Amino acid sequence: MRNQNTHRRTIKAATLTAALACVLATGVQITPSLARPHPADLRNESGAFARATKADVGSALSGIASIYHDRITATGEHMNSNAMTAAHKTLPFGSMVTVRNNRNGRSATVRINDRGPFVRGRVIDLSPGAARVLGVDGLAPVSLSVNGRAYARRA
Repeated sequence: MRNQNTHRRTIKAATLTAALACVLATGVQITPSLARPHPADLRNESGAFARATKADVGSALSGIASIYHDRITATGEHMNSNAMTAAHKTLPFGSMVTVRNNRNGRSATVRINDRGPFVRGRVIDLSPGAARVLGVDGLAPVSLSVNGRAYARRA
């Protein structure tokens, strides 16, 4: 069995090398605009992720919302699929955000407790409970309004 896996890896490597050689031979240029941004691209000059500030409270964002199903969130909480929670790339944990579904006009307030989505064009990942309240089934255009923090930052 071990020799079969090694053989398969060798075949895959040879196939990928041949495909790359064909692409390079045709002269196709691969530009960065065709690639998805890496989460590391969201970092600022100091190497830390850009964080929302007090100036962001009351600001509005718009984009696409999706639904996520993680077992454990970035805050260490166990995922409660019925909770009104969401994931955002840069807002501090505990931020309260009002999400408005632009298709049906429904809105709900959610608490940020996770990081994501890391897909271009998406601004927020909703828990299944929040998505149900908003009438989101899959992807939906939404508007976000940052309301503040649910709890104080721990020292």
